[in-house]
Amino acid sequence: MKEYKVLTQKDKWFSGKFDPQKLEDALNAYSEQGWELVTCATADIPALGIARQEFVAVMVRDK
Repeated sequence: MKEYKVLTQKDKWFSGKFDPQKLEDALNAYSEQGWELVTCATADIPALGIARQEFVAVMVRDK
C-alpha cells in the first residue's frame, strides 16, 4: 500500500515564498523519512481576480 503527500508553498518549509534551496532542504528531509518525489508542477490559483502560480509536488512512500 502507498501513502501520498502533497507539498505546496503553504507547507512549513516555504513560509509562503518559493525558494529553490528550501525545496531542496524539504525534499532531503522528507527523503530521510522514506518519501520519494513522484511529480511536480505549478498551478494557477485565482486570488482577487489575479491568478498567481503556486508550486505543487506529489510525494509517495510505502505505508
